[in-house]
Amino acid sequence: MLGRENIITAEEALDLVIRGLPERSIPSAAIPVYEALGRICADDVVAGEDLPPFPRSTVDGYAVHAADTFSASDTMPAYLNLAGEIFMGRPAGPDLPRSGAVKIPTGGMLPAGADAVVMFEHVQPLDDALIEVMKAAGPGENVIRRAEDVSRNEIILKQGHRMRPQDIGACAGLGITHIPAYRKPAVAIISTGDEIVPPETLPGPGQIRDINSYLLHGLVADEGCVPVRRGIFRDDYREIRKVIEESMHESDVILLSGGTSVGTKDMIAGIILDIGKPGLLFHGVSLKPGKPLIGGIVEGIPLFGLPGHPAAVEVCFDLFIRPVLGRLAGRKDRLERMREPVVAARLSKNIASTPGREEHIRVIVEERDDGLWAIPVISKSGLIATLVRTDGTVVVPLHTSGIQQGDKVEVRLFR
Repeated sequence: MLGRENIITAEEALDLVIRGLPERSIPSAAIPVYEALGRICADDVVAGEDLPPFPRSTVDGYAVHAADTFSASDTMPAYLNLAGEIFMGRPAGPDLPRSGAVKIPTGGMLPAGADAVVMFEHVQPLDDALIEVMKAAGPGENVIRRAEDVSRNEIILKQGHRMRPQDIGACAGLGITHIPAYRKPAVAIISTGDEIVPPETLPGPGQIRDINSYLLHGLVADEGCVPVRRGIFRDDYREIRKVIEESMHESDVILLSGGTSVGTKDMIAGIILDIGKPGLLFHGVSLKPGKPLIGGIVEGIPLFGLPGHPAAVEVCFDLFIRPVLGRLAGRKDRLERMREPVVAARLSKNIASTPGREEHIRVIVEERDDGLWAIPVISKSGLIATLVRTDGTVVVPLHTSGIQQGDKVEVRLFR
């Protein structure tokens, strides 16, 4: 049975799971870059050309030899010969002669020899053949040089990188239409409990609708993985073991939700022990909400027995399942933890906590004249509405007795 003597910290629990994950090859395939949002690069993505492929102007003005303008000022302008005009989407034409200037639009290709662009505002045309420049331009001013953005054979996206919209745009700019991406991990979601009924069913006395599998479906999908809801199963050893063993053939992670009674939790822990090695890793975490969490690995498949209350499910997913999915998906983000949306705020009232457990308090973030304030919403983890009304959580560390009103806190925003 779940008891205090077997409780471990959240950090220890996660470390057990991560260290127990097998080193295995994740299947990959080349996918169209426009379908790559959120996918994980299975190999380095290398530029096949320079970007930009030619030097170009960043302003509307005149392409010049910078040295021809070094003495230019309002009182003593530099006089340059107008040698033509450059048009968008066309070659730059002949080399720019010394003491010459060519009219150029933003994005236009610089002619050979030109190394700067003088903005229109600093030029006065005298006639069709001569201009005066009233401000000196330094080499490279208002110019993007060839390959200044990306060089040919440069790695632009590393293996394990999660694709963002800007990454897709960069690939398109380099002519990269497909990238190698890992397969999305599949996550089996199993609801257990004699009292659980589908959402479309009117609950009878003592029954409740299935919330957790739908919550987990959204959390898994938001993480870029494939949720597979297996259905609702009675608190029966053979039924639950059967669906777990079936799920192992088609899923990379298995999540069991429900079964709030101690006896049911012990049964799930027993099933994990009985199915295969290494089996059960922990049963109980010094966490609130989320203390009854079960974790194990069977034949390389991580299994989690989640608490029955939705608030605890969300906390456990964030702390344990999200990192595991990231590892299985092949993610190697730089500063991965910084992907979480976090805001700084002041606490609006005292929070008391029991030392020896990490507590996650739901809060509402309120904008006031003097900045952001976090308003704790103290409620039981089984209440659903607070998940919708609150904006995130504040963590009370393991060995502290609380946080004082007015203290600065970090709010981990719900996604």
